[in-house]
Amino acid sequence: MGETLTTDPPETAPEYHWPVPPQDGYTVDDLFTLPNLPPHTELLDGSLVFASPQRLFHSLVTDLLVGGLRSTVPPELKVRRDMTVVLDSRNGLEPDISVVPAERTGTDVTHYQAADVRLAVEVVSPDTEARDHDTKPHKYAAAGIPNFWLAEMAGADSHPVVRVYELDPVSKTYALTGIHHGQLKASVPYLIDVDITTEALNQL
Repeated sequence: MGETLTTDPPETAPEYHWPVPPQDGYTVDDLFTLPNLPPHTELLDGSLVFASPQRLFHSLVTDLLVGGLRSTVPPELKVRRDMTVVLDSRNGLEPDISVVPAERTGTDVTHYQAADVRLAVEVVSPDTEARDHDTKPHKYAAAGIPNFWLAEMAGADSHPVVRVYELDPVSKTYALTGIHHGQLKASVPYLIDVDITTEALNQL
């Protein structure tokens, strides 16, 4: 009789069990303690929001703005990227860039409070366009973050454009103070002068 050959069953990826949301939604405590959440998960009105893979434009513009912001930042402030900002118990969002007090930037810090943030910056991606244009600015303004920038791709040459907003403390809404295509100059939260031309982007 011939010999019977046996083969091991093919290996399968371990099954991922998505967390089941509680009846009243998640809280920021859940955001920091739930195991195995994907990187850059945010909490929006009690719901978890997962990040899609990042496009190169998003990464390059973030790098460009971080470098420009750090070039003139005063010693009492620091520029940080991809850190959760707690707005309230049901909202923990992650601006692409935050400017915060230097004393809040120890290496063991996992998040900031909205009151810490002097500037929040969002770089728009196709999958985040609605949130970046509408939901996040309203949330940041309501939480009292005094300055907000929105950066995105514009024109046939895909150059960066940055819209700069300042908070009206009475209405708790943002007012547009400038739209910048080539050179971004601002006086708040400190003196800022950033080259945002396509040439500057291509040098990264």
